[in-house]
Amino acid sequence: MNLTPFTTLMIAIVSEIIGTTSLKLSQGFTKPLFGILMVACYIVTFYFLSLTLKNMSIGTAYAIWAGLGTAGTVILGILIFREPVDFARILGIILIIAGVAVLNLFSGGAAHA
Repeated sequence: MNLTPFTTLMIAIVSEIIGTTSLKLSQGFTKPLFGILMVACYIVTFYFLSLTLKNMSIGTAYAIWAGLGTAGTVILGILIFREPVDFARILGIILIIAGVAVLNLFSGGAAHA
C-alpha cells in the first residue's frame, strides 16, 4: 500500500478527531467501549502521522495535524455535544484553517527529500 503524505496525514487527522470525541464520550473512562475506541484511534493516528513524517517536515505536518484536528474537534463539539457557537469559536476555526493554508501554500518546508 503506497499512500501519499497527504492521504496518511488526513487519516491521522480523522482518526485523531474520532479518538478525541471518543475520549469525551467515555465520560472519564466509565464507558469502556469509548475508551477502547479512543486508544485504538490514537494508535492509528500516531502510526499514520509517523508515515507522513517520512516525506513532510515535522513542523508543517504537526501544524496541519494539530490545527485541522483542533478545528474538526471544535466543529464536532458544536454539532454533537451542542457546545456554544460564538464569535471567538468561529474566528478561531477560521484562523486555524487560514494558518494551515498559509503553511501549505507558502512554506518551503511542506515536503523534504
